[in-house]
Amino acid sequence: MGKIRRRDFLRGVVGAGAAAVLGGCASKGRGGAGTSSAAAPRLPEHAVNAEPLLAVASGGSVEARVRAAVGAVGGMERFVRQGDTVVIKPNAAWQRSPEQAATTNPRVVTELIRLCKQRGAAKVVVIDHMIDTPPRLVWDISGLGPAIAAAGGQAVAADDQRGYVKMNIPKGKTLTSDDVIRDILDADVLINAPIAKVHSAAVITASMKNLMGAIWNRQYWHQADLQQCIADFSTAMRPDLIVLDATRVLLTNGPKGPGETKNVGEVVAGFDPVAVDAYAATLLGLEPQQVPHVELAHQLGVGEMDLGKVQTNHVKA
Repeated sequence: MGKIRRRDFLRGVVGAGAAAVLGGCASKGRGGAGTSSAAAPRLPEHAVNAEPLLAVASGGSVEARVRAAVGAVGGMERFVRQGDTVVIKPNAAWQRSPEQAATTNPRVVTELIRLCKQRGAAKVVVIDHMIDTPPRLVWDISGLGPAIAAAGGQAVAADDQRGYVKMNIPKGKTLTSDDVIRDILDADVLINAPIAKVHSAAVITASMKNLMGAIWNRQYWHQADLQQCIADFSTAMRPDLIVLDATRVLLTNGPKGPGETKNVGEVVAGFDPVAVDAYAATLLGLEPQQVPHVELAHQLGVGEMDLGKVQTNHVKA
């Protein structure tokens, strides 16, 4: 079927509007990211007026769960075409091993790379704005760097402010624009690949909170209203596909840990970030309404938080 191309709906605009939200991370200095702006990407065509749908895969290997979950929402052929540039956004912020459940399992990411390559993707970039430094140690300790290279992907640490561009957020209440990784905005396909875990400030990290790793100035969100900023950003930054790593989840001391972990053994796929995050909350022992940004995003029309209204397909890998 025809597919709206993410980059077709980006347009350059000269100007430096919304300067109040510009600036570097507290740990990386401050300063604007230039004068280019981009309109927010439109909601992918396959998700327009779509029935809220989640696929929850269990059993088998991690790789088999990824294949089963993605297959149950239409398969990678629904999202990737020959020659596409695909960006995968994992949670790769911390120098933590996969067993500590603070970063996305490398096996989830590498299987996504393989599926994209099988569909003919020209390039698969795995990118994050890391918090721990240096990036080399984050890639190595998390296991993501070697795994991405072995699968034929390109690992990128977005630690240079010149690689960001201002994106408008027309529906935002607190956040009306922000500096976003240019590679994400330029991609044909964006796959959000978070891990499910608790978070000391945001309550949980799942798909919407994971997108905070796509911006330059995290500190502004914390100073303004973290929960509202997460919801606001999610009105504009809409992945084509979300694949949630719930292989092992972090139950305490998130987002970095170390803390108590639990082997859940699931991979969840969908394209409604509110539904994905509502389900993730239940895996962490919470109700969706206990996570403010889930409710705020629901109120903004991003997605459905009532899991009773979400078609959830449980599949065996």
